[in-house]
Amino acid sequence: MASTPGRRVALVTLGCGRNEVDSEELAGRLAADGWQLVADAGDADVAVVNTCGFVDAAKKDSIDTLLAAADLKGTGRTQAVVAVGCLAERYGEQLAASLPEADAVLGFDDYADISARLQSVLAGEQHVAHAPRDRRTLLPIAPADRRADTEEWPGPPSGPVRFRLDKGPTAALKLASGCDRRCTFCAIPAFRGSFVSRRPHELLAEAAWLAGEGARELFLVSENSTSYGKDLGDLRLLETLLPKIAAIDGVARVRVSYLQPAEVRPGLLEAIASTPGVAPYFDLSFQHASPSVLRRMRRFGDTDRFLELIERVRSLAPRAGIRSNVIVGFPGETEADLAELERFLVTARLDVVGVFGYSDEDGTEAAGFDGKLPPDEITDRVARVTDLVEQLVAQRAEDRIGEPVEVLVEEVDEPSGTVEGRAAHQGPEVDGSTTVTGASGAAVGSILDATVVGSDGADLVAAARVGALVPG
Repeated sequence: MASTPGRRVALVTLGCGRNEVDSEELAGRLAADGWQLVADAGDADVAVVNTCGFVDAAKKDSIDTLLAAADLKGTGRTQAVVAVGCLAERYGEQLAASLPEADAVLGFDDYADISARLQSVLAGEQHVAHAPRDRRTLLPIAPADRRADTEEWPGPPSGPVRFRLDKGPTAALKLASGCDRRCTFCAIPAFRGSFVSRRPHELLAEAAWLAGEGARELFLVSENSTSYGKDLGDLRLLETLLPKIAAIDGVARVRVSYLQPAEVRPGLLEAIASTPGVAPYFDLSFQHASPSVLRRMRRFGDTDRFLELIERVRSLAPRAGIRSNVIVGFPGETEADLAELERFLVTARLDVVGVFGYSDEDGTEAAGFDGKLPPDEITDRVARVTDLVEQLVAQRAEDRIGEPVEVLVEEVDEPSGTVEGRAAHQGPEVDGSTTVTGASGAAVGSILDATVVGSDGADLVAAARVGALVPG
């Protein structure tokens, strides 16, 4: 089908950094075929909603966003609404049947021909949504056997085609897609597929392109960054890749997300903690601390092992940022289990903790477990742990008063000379921010030397130091 220059498309992205990269890759394909990209769905001929299907709250947000976009039809330019992303891939024909307001539900296999798909929708053609399948079956079980198959792998595009939708100083760089772990509560591997690393030369080329587009911090994302390289024959590949990415002209900071505690190795800890230009930031997915709950989750570790890992991190980088997520109310969780989680959190002194209440996820092993807690009890436990976490995070931030920080500037209030950004221990969007006073002349994307002088929850207040602009 021929391209139709002048057609407008808006991409609305929900969920994680991996989805942000997928949206920008879709945008790159569409722009190359003559589509005009616009920010507002109301200004587009077709609104593409990149959905999240991780937990119930994310699913609801995705549905609400699709419905809101559908309400625009007939009121202005918008003619069609299309669902893509994890929710669309996970439910396919079921989502299409239950959400007639969406004009099409597209799966990952549609991404390569996204322009043709959207044009057919605008032409009034009926798109038959896919039947969901377990994408782990599409590649060999052994990671080493996947290398010959990845070029033809039916999944989200992994090539260099990309268009930046967010022109801010931080950009996500996707290390890999999929996951080989079999956590009993998680459905992601079934619809994202087996773990597939992107090749180093692709990553370096895209990193250089992002830097040329104004990205100062590159946020390395995947479902499990500690597994990077295992299907390429070198499990230590990330350790050798980090300094190469950090050395790219224009890159001021590199940050790694989502590390599996059971797979973290000493060399990776040292690389993140000590490589110039790499943020000493450790996003460790603990999920719980009670060994009995962790085994039911099909995960490994316990309070003492996790605390030993944290101690190793802080021995390498005393001011490192450490964040995690925990699930409360997992089937079979006892009061003693919950108390063990609280003991761990109090001792660990983490910078940020996301607290989630357990809910059954379609197709997961845990959905069939006995020992389910009543919803009201899960709500109460979430509130209890959240209250504790808020106190602990606030105390951890207060403990940083007097510390030097390097802040990546994201917003500038020129009249006051105040800027807002993130220190090295603060990840994008979820870890709090730092307000810097006395930073006259700072620009978005610059790095400021400052000293922490106050805190508010996870957020910090810092005073710029003399000669605050960090070179480069």
